[in-house]
Amino acid sequence: MKRLLPASLVVLLWLTGCASPTGLMSPTTDATKPGITAPPTREMAGRPLVPNRSLVARGNAADSPLSPIDPQETASRAVAALAPPTDLWDRIRRGYAMPDLDSDLVRDREQWYTARPDYIFRMTERSKKYLFHIVEELELRNMPTELALLPFIESAFNPQAVSSAKAAGMWQFMPATGKYFELKQNAFRDDRRDVLASTRAALDYLQKLHGMFGDWHLALAAYNWGEGSVGRAIAKNQRAGQATGYVDLNMPMETRLYVPKLQAVKNIVARPDAFNSKLPLIENHPYFQTVTLHRDIDVALAARLADVPLEDFKALNPSLNRPVIMAAGTPQVLLPWDNAEVFQRNLEAYDGGRLASWTVWVAPTTMRPADAAKRVGMSEAEFRSVNAIPPRVVIKAGSSLLVPRSHSLDQDVTVKLADHGQLSLAPEIVSRKTLVRAGKGDTVAAIARRFKVNVDQVAQWNKVSMTASFKPGQQVVVFLPPATASRKAASSAKSPVRRATSGTGRSAPTRNTKR
Repeated sequence: MKRLLPASLVVLLWLTGCASPTGLMSPTTDATKPGITAPPTREMAGRPLVPNRSLVARGNAADSPLSPIDPQETASRAVAALAPPTDLWDRIRRGYAMPDLDSDLVRDREQWYTARPDYIFRMTERSKKYLFHIVEELELRNMPTELALLPFIESAFNPQAVSSAKAAGMWQFMPATGKYFELKQNAFRDDRRDVLASTRAALDYLQKLHGMFGDWHLALAAYNWGEGSVGRAIAKNQRAGQATGYVDLNMPMETRLYVPKLQAVKNIVARPDAFNSKLPLIENHPYFQTVTLHRDIDVALAARLADVPLEDFKALNPSLNRPVIMAAGTPQVLLPWDNAEVFQRNLEAYDGGRLASWTVWVAPTTMRPADAAKRVGMSEAEFRSVNAIPPRVVIKAGSSLLVPRSHSLDQDVTVKLADHGQLSLAPEIVSRKTLVRAGKGDTVAAIARRFKVNVDQVAQWNKVSMTASFKPGQQVVVFLPPATASRKAASSAKSPVRRATSGTGRSAPTRNTKR
């Protein structure tokens, strides 16, 4: 027969259940400082302590009825530590919840990392800016905290990392997977590099994979190899009557090493001294705060107003790949904890004119970069540089391009352009000058229709107006791609064609030019 625990033991268990295992607090918004939001987790700058947000999300013993347990059960029940973590590494260790993997591959990776202590230190030093936020999000979702170490394996905590397969960011999202998890990728930003957005997406994805496979090691294998690949490998083993655990599946070596790498880093974080490794001190409190923007602002000016080195500003806001921050698309930026208020004060006192010196211009027609640069009053070199336009391409109609603000273009960028603006390029085609004979009644417009080019091109090539007519038999100049020049000229319905071999030239490609 079950007996109730003594009252003193019940009270002790209730008190320890209410104690935060991490000594953390919930996110708050300082109402006296508009635009600044941060997740304080300990008493800082006189701010009051507030309950741990992970406990609020999960509930605690006070919110649910006590149930009777056998006395012998108390020996097997863990009691939360009352002392707060000494630093963030201690907090991560306390949240380890994945089963350990013990294999020769794990020991091999341990030796690999141990032989490179400088690499380990640089990698962990780089993680300082991001690790606290990741741990917070993992605890909020009740996920194993060793997953906070996954960016060590993916990118060495470099948010600008790009793989040969075009995976990008700290969590190494492929373009299609990033879009599936609502990470915007456009001409002005790439949310696969954004600290908050990519972390949210990565944890969403890992939770989804864990729900599919019911095993964290298999979920990690799917994160690296793809859920379809892991699913097929499991099905193959099931048909053969074989086990379907992580170590049992036939998988590529990269995936075979993936979990052992994470396990090795996990072991080093758990016992750095045993591996002759030194972990930099990372305090158990937020590194950054979130600041809301209401106007477009140049990246360099934002860093200056925040009194933050430009390199550090970009490290916290790595999704920004242009010299201006568009408030409609990126309404929040991250700043070091102590610099958020500095930025707000300096922004309110700023009297140096416009905040942003750039805006967006939409190309009205397909054109060469040199022609587009001339139209917006820039040198071709600067235009190519600021918009990352490679050589030997043309800009397709409808492309969104960054240009200097002017009297005619002096407004903040709209939400539509900031969120969906794209730069579309096409190879520049070297066309050949071709001479055709005009037929009776041929006009500039008729020639343009026949050869699928624009009227203004035909007029420009022949130095006539766009409404001009040609005399029967008159030679008309058109520029066509070499592969189609002969075919198109020969198919002229009006008169026989004589091709000229008087040289080559580049046509000015337009919206209607077929490539």
